[in-house]
Amino acid sequence: MRRPRRNHSPVFKAKVALAALKGDETIPQLASRCDVYPHQIKQWKEQLIAQAAEVFDADPTRREGAPPIDVKALHANAPLRRLTWR
Repeated sequence: MRRPRRNHSPVFKAKVALAALKGDETIPQLASRCDVYPHQIKQWKEQLIAQAAEVFDADPTRREGAPPIDVKALHANAPLRRLTWR
């Protein structure tokens, strides 16, 4: 029987990926302890490695592919938004 789809929290994924990076346990041992598939742990580990540099990024608001935020335009439209949200 197929088990239902589960949504793991980002905190859980990070803890499992860090444990996999640490290497104290093998991926199959970690998978059985955390009740997830080994392939899923491998994906989370690769994702953590690929995005680890963003943690130390000097400008945390900048992300790849995201357009820069124009704060002046947002503030210019703020009075209009207050009038239309009533």
